[in-house]
Amino acid sequence: MKQLFIIVALLISVATTAQTNYEKGMQKAFELWGENKPEEAANMFERIASAEPDNWLPPYWAAQINIVTSFGEQDKDKLAAKLKKGQDLLNDATAISKNNPEIMVMQALLHTAWIASDGATYGITLSPKVVELYAKAEVLAPENPRVVASKAEWNIGSAQYFGQDTAPFCKDLERALELFAKFKPETQFHPKWGKDRVEQLLESCKK
Repeated sequence: MKQLFIIVALLISVATTAQTNYEKGMQKAFELWGENKPEEAANMFERIASAEPDNWLPPYWAAQINIVTSFGEQDKDKLAAKLKKGQDLLNDATAISKNNPEIMVMQALLHTAWIASDGATYGITLSPKVVELYAKAEVLAPENPRVVASKAEWNIGSAQYFGQDTAPFCKDLERALELFAKFKPETQFHPKWGKDRVEQLLESCKK
């Protein structure tokens, strides 16, 4: 019986150590990102993803860094490389967690990055996919603030492009802000971003 307790204690110790290593790695990756070292942060998230093959969060965050840093990239080769890497990482995340609205939002953002880089080339083919992704994500998670906010921002951009009224979508942003106030991520590493962006967009709505 004593040996059994020792074995159980060892197993718990190993599990705790593994969890701690994951947490330390994730925290370090976020710190690097916060220190404006996106490439180092993305590389660390990728290393964690290799060690955590059943966890969608590390590839999700690595993908987000590649996608976000692609906006405004003038070098077409660098932009394409970032978005290809981002797509590969999102594919990995999706394989782990299917029908995940957070991943759908990020996939829509990746498509948006392509459209922003060259609307004439990618707008016709990717815009419907963005609309479809947001619609599907909204069905799955109607109270998710990132789903509501990201869809609203897309709709505002589309309305501005076609010279339409953006007021209805500004109301969606107000709803998203309310949802952010109530939102609690599942863990400290789950997505919780977006509130600052909503506040920024709402300021634009007032102009």
